[in-house]
Amino acid sequence: MVYQGWSIRRVAKHFDYHHTAVMRWVQKARGLSPFKILTMSSRPNHHPRALPRQKIEAIISQRIRRRRCAEVVHQELLRKNIQVSLSSVKRTLKRSGLLKERSPWKRPHDYTQRPEVTHTGALLQVDTIHLIGPDGLRIYIYTLIDLYSRWAYAEVVEHIGAQASVAFIRKAQKASMFRFELIQTDHGSEFSTWFTHSLQRIHMVHRHSRVRQSNDNAHIERFNRTIQEECLDRVPHTIKKYRTAIIGYLRYYNTERLHMGIKYKTPQEVVLSY
Repeated sequence: MVYQGWSIRRVAKHFDYHHTAVMRWVQKARGLSPFKILTMSSRPNHHPRALPRQKIEAIISQRIRRRRCAEVVHQELLRKNIQVSLSSVKRTLKRSGLLKERSPWKRPHDYTQRPEVTHTGALLQVDTIHLIGPDGLRIYIYTLIDLYSRWAYAEVVEHIGAQASVAFIRKAQKASMFRFELIQTDHGSEFSTWFTHSLQRIHMVHRHSRVRQSNDNAHIERFNRTIQEECLDRVPHTIKKYRTAIIGYLRYYNTERLHMGIKYKTPQEVVLSY
C-alpha cells in the first residue's frame, strides 16, 4: 500500500502495526519485489559473556601446537595464567573444527570387567591373522589361547565374520578339556555385538579389549607371531597346506613345546594338573 501512495502511519493504522515496524519493512523491501521482504537473522552481533579474542586465539594455538585433548589444553592454559573454563575450551575447539568427536553411528560395545586369571578357561583371547599370498589369495586364520595354561587352538578359513567367529569358538570348545568362561577380542567387525550376544546364548561372556591398548591382547599377539614363524612360514601359501600344517603344529604346541611363561611346562601338563 505504500507503493500505492499511502503514508507510513496510514498503513500502520490500517494493519494495526506500529509505524516504526512498517518503516523498517519498507526499508528492507527497497529495490526488491513488492511482495518479498528478506528475513534478517536475529542473532546478536556480540554477547557480553563471550570469550575475548585473545583467549580464543590462545586456545586454538595451544591445540594446534601440541595436538592434545581439551582437558590438557585447559590445564596448560591455566599454567600460563589464562583463566578459562573447560567447557569454554571444548566449545571453542568444537566451533573451530578442532575437536575430535565420537561418531554418532558407532555402536557401543558391551563392557565386562577383566577377571583375574586363576584357572583354565577364566580368560581366553581370540584374534585373526590375515595373509595374502604372491598370487593375491587371501587366507584368514582364527587363533585362540587360554591365558592360564597357554593352551591354544587355530583354524584356517576362507572368510571371516561374526557367524564364522562363533563357529570357531564352538569348535575350539569342543577340542578343549575345559569350559570357556570369558572370551576377549579386539574391536574387529568379526567380533561385533551379534558375536557378543551369540556367546551369551552358549553361556560365555565376551569382552572387548581397551581401545589403543595393545598390551590387552599381548598373549594372542605373541601366539600369532609364534605360529607364523614356527609353522606358517614353512609351508606353501595354500589353504589345504595351512590346514594340514596347523593340525600337526597344534599337537606339538600343546603337548610337547615347553613354554617359558608357565615354568617350562607344556600347556597340556598345566591343563591336566588343574
